[in-house]
Amino acid sequence: MTEVQVRATTFEVRAPATGEVIARYPEHNAAEVADAVAMARTAAPAWAVLSFAERGRLLDRWRGEIARGADTLAEVINAEVGKPVSDARLEIVMALQHLAWAAKNAGSVLGRRRMPSDLMTINQAATLEYSPLGVVGVIGPWNYPVFTPLSSLSFALAAGNAVVFKPSEYSPGVGEWLVRAFERAVLEHPVLHLVTGSGATGAALCESGVDKIGFTGSTATGKKVMAACARSLTPVLMECGGKDALIVDADADLHAAADAAVWGALSNAGQTCLGVERVYVHELVYDQFLDRVLAAAKDVRAGAKIGPITMPSQVAVIRAHIQDALDRGGRAVLGGLDAIDGQFVQPTILVDVPEDALAVTEETFGPTMTIAKVDDMDQAVELVNASRYHLGVTIFARGRGDEIARRIRAGGVAINAFVAYATVPTLPLGGVGDSGFGRVHGPDGLREFTYPKAVTRQRFLSPLALTTFARTEFTDRVVRVLTTLLHGRKR
Repeated sequence: MTEVQVRATTFEVRAPATGEVIARYPEHNAAEVADAVAMARTAAPAWAVLSFAERGRLLDRWRGEIARGADTLAEVINAEVGKPVSDARLEIVMALQHLAWAAKNAGSVLGRRRMPSDLMTINQAATLEYSPLGVVGVIGPWNYPVFTPLSSLSFALAAGNAVVFKPSEYSPGVGEWLVRAFERAVLEHPVLHLVTGSGATGAALCESGVDKIGFTGSTATGKKVMAACARSLTPVLMECGGKDALIVDADADLHAAADAAVWGALSNAGQTCLGVERVYVHELVYDQFLDRVLAAAKDVRAGAKIGPITMPSQVAVIRAHIQDALDRGGRAVLGGLDAIDGQFVQPTILVDVPEDALAVTEETFGPTMTIAKVDDMDQAVELVNASRYHLGVTIFARGRGDEIARRIRAGGVAINAFVAYATVPTLPLGGVGDSGFGRVHGPDGLREFTYPKAVTRQRFLSPLALTTFARTEFTDRVVRVLTTLLHGRKR
């Protein structure tokens, strides 16, 4: 067991598989959070005035530090959240790709650029640039404790902000590792600070006077974060829950679709906001698809290829969803209630589940999925869009993938591959509806942590002096003529 710090108020971190206490961390109170924000605020100006290239070089040093320590970091992830080490390494690699993109491209996305003027403002030279907000608070999740928070940390830093990071109370060691790696790499700029604790610490960060909060977590907790931030008019980026679906058309590659469904539903023990929880399959290929899914899933075992359920309370949610589905006439063709043993839940596949069952309408966050037969893709689209969660959707179709994707209400759609949009550095990631708002990744992710600054410089006096009490009747007549010419013509 690691004793991180001796203090009056601490909390325990337990191994999810065994319940063994593996570390204790400080439960930072409001005063300590305020101190961290104040230190970040002091360091922010020197970081903000660096050029994009200078910040990029420093962030590349951090990236190198993480890459060289990836094996150690993967072990910390495994210890705290139970994720297999190989999956933890994969998460780290994906996170580093986005960090590299942000460091390289922040200048081209956010830097000053000339903007065109129109006929009425031809005497003005116009520019647009994106300026850092100042200090950003990031509240991270435990299920992807590197990939998800680093999407906010790295983009906020690349944009010129200082950051105060509160990792999940289930994975504070991962958060501490990332911050210490930054301190080793960028010793001269103390712009990334760590606070640890439970929801009270997160609430204190919301009320600490930071210039924005980047939050990732459940929709219910997100609403509490928004309420706390609303009191000080602190803007928020909300990455919330999902109930993502996978659609299989009649002409799909069934082998690839089944493989994607199994990985999407079961990897990380189903504890993925972008995970596949619902599958809608064209009736012509339903039986074949189901057979392939069962064949692919039968060898995926909790305790081997997937880990335990990290949050103890989530097991009761998973059990309730399975029970409700069975009570409503659904069938477990793999797993079921007997698949739950302590914190380990074996893969469970449910069929014939009504669309108003909890397993279809609410986020399960476990290694389960429902598979439903549909008459056609019109019905599939209707059922997918009926959810209040609109984070991501995966479609397998050879001929109509693009057409189906355009009709889907979601922040991201992947055709013939599982959540590929989350891995492409130039694309934004985020949801709609109860899945949240705002974006990480890509140009939108950089702009998320800035404000646009518009600047004009008058190059010469306008022949039409409009904004003055000395405006003449001649000018008014010219304006009326121009109004008709520019806007009043019939189309």
